[in-house]
Amino acid sequence: MQVTIEGVTYVSHEDPVWRNEKNYIAMVDLAPFDLPGMLEQLWLRELESGAGYEVCCIPFYAYGLALGDVVVKSESNTVDSLIGKSGRRVLRILFAEPRPSTDSRSALRSAVDSAGLLGEWNGDRHIAIDVPDISLMQPVFDSVQGEIQNRTAFWEWSDARDFRST
Repeated sequence: MQVTIEGVTYVSHEDPVWRNEKNYIAMVDLAPFDLPGMLEQLWLRELESGAGYEVCCIPFYAYGLALGDVVVKSESNTVDSLIGKSGRRVLRILFAEPRPSTDSRSALRSAVDSAGLLGEWNGDRHIAIDVPDISLMQPVFDSVQGEIQNRTAFWEWSDARDFRST
């Protein structure tokens, strides 16, 4: 979900895939990723060792972060740095408007579920998919290939750029 308040757009995760009773929320400023005036709210879980926080949602916009990565959270509740990679990746797909007559969102949902993958939707046109193993992804790619070729859907890997904080 996205909400704009006083010129700042906040992106939140309504249903984080690893929701837990002891979660924290921290903001990531998206300006270093060419999205000035936007903040993404990430769900985190404090590690028992106290050595950082584990990312418990699948980032929609922040680059260089994935589910299970370990980050440092500041006292002002911002993500300051990445200190440990989980080995997972995030595939993000954006469906353009207007929608074509052959809309692959339903096929994508089925492919994600059939492969046992986790995904989070931001609205009904943007999905972030947790990729623990690239070998599971072929049905996902196949489900949206036609739209990607027709430029009615676009994809990217979240690790195409490194994480940076302001």
